Formats: sequence, C-alpha cells, structure tokens
Amino acid sequence: MSFLWLYAVVLGVAVAAYLWRRSARQRLHASALADATAAGMAEPVSLHPVVDSLRCIGSGSCTQACPEQALGVVGGKAVLINGAACIGHGACLSACPVDAIRLVFGTERRGVDIPQVSPQFETNIPGIFIAGELGGMGLIRKAAEQGRQAMDAIRRRPRGAHDLDVVIVGCGPAGLSAGLAALEHRLAFRLIEQEESLGGAVFHYPRQKIAMTAPVKLAIVGSVRFGEVAKERLLEFWDGIVRKTALSIHFQERMLGIAPAGDGFVVQTSRGSYRARSVLLALGRRGTPRKLGVPGEESAKVVYRLVDAQQYRDQKVLVVGGGDSAIEAAVAVAEQPGTRVSLSYRSAAFARVKPRNRDNLDRLCALGRIDLKLSSQVTEIHEHAVSLKTSAGAEEIPNDVVIVCAGGELPTPLLQSIGIAFETKYGTG
Repeated sequence: MSFLWLYAVVLGVAVAAYLWRRSARQRLHASALADATAAGMAEPVSLHPVVDSLRCIGSGSCTQACPEQALGVVGGKAVLINGAACIGHGACLSACPVDAIRLVFGTERRGVDIPQVSPQFETNIPGIFIAGELGGMGLIRKAAEQGRQAMDAIRRRPRGAHDLDVVIVGCGPAGLSAGLAALEHRLAFRLIEQEESLGGAVFHYPRQKIAMTAPVKLAIVGSVRFGEVAKERLLEFWDGIVRKTALSIHFQERMLGIAPAGDGFVVQTSRGSYRARSVLLALGRRGTPRKLGVPGEESAKVVYRLVDAQQYRDQKVLVVGGGDSAIEAAVAVAEQPGTRVSLSYRSAAFARVKPRNRDNLDRLCALGRIDLKLSSQVTEIHEHAVSLKTSAGAEEIPNDVVIVCAGGELPTPLLQSIGIAFETKYGTG
C-alpha cells in the first residue's frame, strides 16, 4: 500500500511540474504576443499558418518545429505570436498531429496579391507560366514540384520560329527544378537569376536555419530525401547538382520586361533580349533590392543583404535603413572584432522595430560600437569613404563596405503591366 502512495506522490509531482512548465511557457508566449502587437509586428507578411482552435489540442508540436519562434501556445491553443517573423516554410503544418493548421496568404486587414494560374501553372496570358513563391507557394518541396510540372506543360508547346523554347526567370527551388526539367527534356532554354547565387529566398535564410522538411522530386536527380536540413547543406547540395548536371545559370542577369512577339515573347534583361516561345517566372516575393540611386552605388563594395557578419571583421561598415533587417545587420556586424559600424536612417526616429532589436542597438551605441546617424541620407559612395547629408550638414566618413537594407521592389507592377491577372487574398489559401 505504501508503494502505491509513493507512486502517487511521484506521479503527482511530475504532473505538477509539467503543468507549471506549461503554464510558464504560455505566459511567456502571451507576453511575446503582446510585445509583437505593441510593436506592430503581429501582422504576417507572407504565407503563414492559421490554426483551427476547435481542432488544436495545444500539444506545442508546431511551436517546437518553428525555427523563427513565430508560433506559441496561449490559452491552451496554438497562435501566431510573431507574425512578422514567419516566412511560410510550413514546418508547423507538417508537425501538427491533428491537422489543425492551414497555410494562407494575407489577413482580414491586409490583402496579398497572388497571380491567377491554371492547374498547369499557366497565367491568363498563354505561354507565360508562374511557379513557386510568386505564385503563392513558399514550401520548397511544392515550389520545386511546381517548377517541374510547369516545364512538363511548356515542353508540349512547339518552339515555332523562336530561338528558345523557354526563358526561366529565377533560380530558387522552382527555377532550379524547372531548369533541370528543361535539361532533361532537351529544351532550348536560358535560366537567369538577378543575384549572384542560386537558392532564391533560401539563400537569405539565417545561418543554420532549417530549410526543408519533406522529400522533393527533381528531374534527372530523382527523389531527394533530406528530412530536415540546414540551409547551408541544402545550398551545398544544390551547387553539387548544378555542377554534376552542367546546368547553365546566368547569374546577375535581371529581367526588365516581356513583350509579345508573334506567338511568343521577347524577354528583355540587363544583358540583352531573347526570343522565346514560353516564359516561366519562378520569382520570389522579396522583390528586387531597392537601391539608393546615388553616384558610386555600382561599386563592388555595395551589397544589399547581410549573409555572414564575420566577413566584415576589421572593416569600416555603413548600414543604410531603418527597419529590423538594417538594425539586425548593424548589430551583427558591430559584434565582430575590429569593426567600425555606422547606421544611417533618413528619419529622425525608428518606427515598428522589434523591442529586442532596439535594445541591442541602444546597447551597442552606448558602448560606442555603432555610430547612429538619424536624419541622414547617403549622397555619394567613394572608394574609401561615403558622403552623407545630415541635419548638421554634409559629412564624409571612412568606409570599406556599404550594406543597403532598404527593402525590395515587388515584381507585381511589372507583371500587371504585361497583363497578368492577380487575385487579392485576404487570409485564404
């Protein structure tokens, strides 16, 4: 009998400890939700999860699967506690044991424009196809599958008098998969990517971020069963595929426009123009980096994202921008040995930034690691310096690198000018 009492006591202590930890986590998640709401960071900006509260059992599996910690459990149910951090990779969807999560675009207050496409991923303009993130699919596995299926439809279209069967724009998961399919079907194609590396949005993920959580089928390669894999390993794998298959990718070539030409199109890029029967747009939703439009910006020392802060050790770095990405870049670089970091923002104060980022910025400014230059604008970029216009007048600071974090210009207006139809999604899939 005493043994049963002892067992009951041990079990009671274990249950009490579990309930206490669960309650503590929920209080932490509720606080995070309140902070995100107060900072204006609760609204998701991309594909994001919506939880069916009637189905959700509050297991927390989705929160554990989310690398961005965008999900939490509040009141016994999973909720999106930091919408701005969600990037829509869908790991939570796979982790939910009761299918209580669906992925949607937009919210009741903020719509997201998604192009209308057929089951073959063809737009309302015959011959122009869209696959991947631009078409509403941020999941790597499904984006790659869309690229493969779109190319299967394109290969059935005769080339006619055009030089190419297809121009593929973008080399993320959808574009890479489409390029492999074009290679397999022996099509005449040109695969262009406006940046200097493949991977699309995946290339911009934080270091060691989990990038793929489900198998994916690629032409020539076959089924790839990674399970969960960090972005570095996935990018390395894709690089290996490109080398092994000799897939030709034209980096740093930006699409500028598409014009009808008979029964096909002329695709204008930053390097020339190409006549093609079909066009596959495998673009991301990050858009083209917004530039400053100042003399010297074409210099190789100007970049538009931070990939690895360690590469800027012992250098003088100027970060331009006033959002979370700019502050995070300035903080990450300032924490490297020997760096001298300045942060330039055109307004007199920051708006809608995460409290944690603001705290980190204030800390490093107080330590003299970051020189904050509010109400300032870059006027010219020189080889070893940068000219600024400030409230106190003109200023020139020594400089080795400029990191511009001024957001991106979405391709929506360009595509609408071509005639591609869009539908605005308000919290729907």
